[in-house]
Amino acid sequence: MPEGPTTVFGGTGFLGRAVVRELVEAGRPVRIAARHPSLPDWWEAGDRVEAVACDLRDEQQIASALEGSGAVINAVSLYVERPRAGLTFQAIHVEGAARLARLAREAGVTRFVHVSGIGASMDSPSAYVRARGAGEHAVVDALPKAILLRPSVLFGPDDAFLSALVRLARLPALPLFGRGDTRLQPVHVDDVARAAVRLSDTRPLSRRLFELGGPEVLRYRQVIEQLLAHLECRRPLLPVPFFLWRLAALLLTPLPSPPLTRDQVILMQRDTLVGEGVGTFDDLGIVPHTLHDSLPACLGSVAHR
Repeated sequence: MPEGPTTVFGGTGFLGRAVVRELVEAGRPVRIAARHPSLPDWWEAGDRVEAVACDLRDEQQIASALEGSGAVINAVSLYVERPRAGLTFQAIHVEGAARLARLAREAGVTRFVHVSGIGASMDSPSAYVRARGAGEHAVVDALPKAILLRPSVLFGPDDAFLSALVRLARLPALPLFGRGDTRLQPVHVDDVARAAVRLSDTRPLSRRLFELGGPEVLRYRQVIEQLLAHLECRRPLLPVPFFLWRLAALLLTPLPSPPLTRDQVILMQRDTLVGEGVGTFDDLGIVPHTLHDSLPACLGSVAHR
């Protein structure tokens, strides 16, 4: 009997698109479930890909998207709340994730990968991070054998992370969060997608929690320096106290899509590193890309002198 599709919730997002591509290249049938579904630009006749409308706040839509699924990857993410539209961290990352896990269990899905993030904790001062932590607990309560996947800061072509830094590089001086000493493990989106696909296959796993970071631990300042070197431009680096970043985020809050949020500032005050005693790329036989080697493919050869 043919295996049912792997349903990727949030399959049109930055990580979701990469997961869909990895699944297709692995020869597995894929169902994209998203609020605004669409087939990928590279889709060709013969690719076993379908797209369905699904909102994690709608139980019927979830149940329909799950029908016949062989595995589920939840890559739904919300970074900026829109309360008037009902799009809050609580509604998506906690209640929506719990609803999806419960309905997946009722549908008989045994392979369930839930994407969260390094540092997810219900004790965080960040509403976003607290919701991520609560969402993990809710998923495991509903589906104890779910696999939790926590990536570090994602980068890749057309991402939000590097693209924002390129825009900052156009300024006469490049502002740093604090002194730029926060430590990160930037991880390529394709490496995380490959890990999610492997974790959703039929192999039994002893670990249920994986944290994925790139091969290098870099201070924020070093990330900026690598980017500037790639862009072939020189800019002075300007330390900016975190209280000024928090003030800027507060002033930008009324915008429909603010370029900076309070949660982002909080995240940049804490190291984002792979912890101890968790599954990693090594357990999956994946050698992740370095940021330095990936910059040409991510950003091209555009120079900003």
